[in-house]
Order: sequence, then structure tokens, then C-alpha cells
Amino acid sequence: MARIYKDKDADTSVLRDKTIAVLGYGIQGRSWALNMRDSGLRVIIGVRPGKSMELARQEGFEVYPVGEAVKRADVIAVLLPDMAQPEVWRSEIEGNLRRGATVIFAHGFNIRFGLIKPPEYVDVVLIAPKAPGKAVREEFQRGWGVPALVAVHQNFTGNALKTALAVAKANGFTRVGVIETTFAEETETDLIGEQNVLVGGLLQLLKYGFEVMVELGYQPEVAYFEAINEAKLIMDLIWERGLTGMLLGVSETARYGGLTVGPYVLDESVKERMKKAAERVRNGEFAKEWVAEYQKGAPRLRELLEGIRNSQVERVGEELRRMMRGGA
Repeated sequence: MARIYKDKDADTSVLRDKTIAVLGYGIQGRSWALNMRDSGLRVIIGVRPGKSMELARQEGFEVYPVGEAVKRADVIAVLLPDMAQPEVWRSEIEGNLRRGATVIFAHGFNIRFGLIKPPEYVDVVLIAPKAPGKAVREEFQRGWGVPALVAVHQNFTGNALKTALAVAKANGFTRVGVIETTFAEETETDLIGEQNVLVGGLLQLLKYGFEVMVELGYQPEVAYFEAINEAKLIMDLIWERGLTGMLLGVSETARYGGLTVGPYVLDESVKERMKKAAERVRNGEFAKEWVAEYQKGAPRLRELLEGIRNSQVERVGEELRRMMRGGA
């Protein structure tokens, strides 16, 4: 069974006399910074010049260039975009780290695949909230929180986990529960889930469901509602009640049709291809491919995104969403 930490397992007093630098003031960084400040911790912001810098200042934080913030901090939360982190690490973070500092990542990608190699004289931990930054802040403000994962990659001081749990508590994560994991498990499951289900698999399933009905002669607008719009309602039921609860929340006809036809459409061959895709994550092939793509300026990603943007399903969806919002 997984080890799950709650409020009683964490003590924010270990951070009482420490300075926490949040690097990046995007949705996740802003939420962490505001939450930790509201929890009574000393938080400073490290950002590059731009709108984020001005917003952080307007919201009352001391704001510094990234390198200067790192110099001043005992705890550094690296909440910059994943693919920007390695260059910023080399140019502004690594050389300014204090001995015994704690470095926090919210996703393990750069550590897992060796794009960032921290010096041995710092603690390196993972705190990965399982929700978007907007929810991290909103749930904290209502007195609750979102679940998170925690891991220790490097424990130089012997207190890495205590520090990580204290930061997690200051963000409200331990109110719900923080699951202990590893950098490898968090990174690999995150990528595998995104590719096989949440972004890749789901998008392709919805798109094919729409296209099949249109190719059979049904109106695109009707096909969109049946294949895509109602998917949110089903996911809401799963989120609220689980798989069985969802099945009990739809009609008997939908229940029988879904349980008998679903395994025919998505058979064992799909599962085998999912395993092959997962293996590309585990052996580093995907990371190598993505890093090379990013370094070229992501031309293939732009092409694929443009293909979705210009597809019939997107044009129909845009019209229907405008209609449901009360537009013309």
C-alpha cells in the first residue's frame, strides 16, 4: 500500500526561519507563493523580466532575478516551464545554490532523464500537485486542498522529506493526502497517462467517434454532442462516483451497450500498443525525441496542433460552444 502523509505528519515550523524562493510566477508558481505566504512563511519570487515580474510585485512580493533569488533562499521551488528549466539551471540556479539548500521540483522530468544533475550538497525533492495551479489556489482558499505526490531524490541534510512535507502542508496538500513516490514513478506515470489516456488516447477517441458518425451521414452538430460534449458529463460522473457509479448513473441501454461494445472497439491490441508507448517513456526514447523536437523549435508539434485547430470537429465545436454561451 502507498504511504500517505496527512497534516499530522508535517510540521511547517521547520521552515519558520527560512526563505523560500519560488522561481516562476505563472499559474502554479503564483498559487504556491500565495498559499505559502498565507501559511506564514517568508516567500520571495525569482523571475525573468516581464508581466509575471510586475504581477508579483503588485501582489506584494519581493522580486529578484532568478540567480539572486536562489542566492537568498534556503528552499527553492523550481516552477518554471519544464523545457526551460535545464538552461536556467545551468545559467542562473546551480552556481547560486547554498550548501544544504532544498530544491523542489513539481515534475520529475528533468531529473529522471538527466537533463538536470544537481550538485551533491543540496537536498532534491519532488512535490507534484495532482491538479492545475488554479485549483491549488482555490482549494487552499476554501480551507481544503488538492492531493499531491512527494519524493526524495537526494537527502544531503537528512531532513529532505521533512522539508518537503512542510512545504506540502503550507500549500494545503496534506489536508487531502500526499502520496510517497519516486521521481521515476511520478515522471513515467505522468507521461504514460498523458499519452495513452488523458491527452493522446482521449483526444483520438473523441475525434474518431465524431468522424465515424459524420462519415455515416449524421449531422456534424449532432455527432459533436454525442461523441464529445457529453463526454464531460460522463467524466464528471466517474470523478464523483467511480466507474461503477458512472455505469449506475446512465441508462440500462447505455450500460449494456458500453460494457459489450467498448471492449470490441478498444481491444487487447490497443492495450499492447499502450504498453509499447509506455516502454518508450520508460527507456527514455520519448524524452530524447521531445528534447530534440523542442530544440528545433517544435515544428512537428506546431504542425500537429494546426491540424487539430483546422479540423471539422473543432470548427463545429467552436460554433456549438458559442451557441451554448449565448452567442450568435
